[in-house]
Amino acid sequence: MLSVTLRNLAVRLVVAVVLTFCQNLGSARADEITVNIDNFTFEPAQLTVKVGTTVTWKNRDDIPHTIVSAGKFKSKALDTDDSYSFTFTTPGTYKYFCYVHPHMTGTIVVAPKNG
Repeated sequence: MLSVTLRNLAVRLVVAVVLTFCQNLGSARADEITVNIDNFTFEPAQLTVKVGTTVTWKNRDDIPHTIVSAGKFKSKALDTDDSYSFTFTTPGTYKYFCYVHPHMTGTIVVAPKNG
């Protein structure tokens, strides 16, 4: 009887761990967004995200580009298929551009996590 009770408890524990892992995995995916760089544009150029979101810029163009938000973040030059990621921890509006091609611009609005 005791072994059956322990086995049931172990099964419940395993199920709880798996469910917790799956929930965390789903929320991590929801907090990651990709901005593609192609044909001298950021796509999408305008984003609204929540605090804690990681945005990854991926260069799909055949020439180098950068991502700069004055005083906030700055990437190295990204060659084709290179990427740069930044996690937004503070609400606000982040305007950014490519310092190699300053006409390339984008904006990310970061909202509070509960807002």
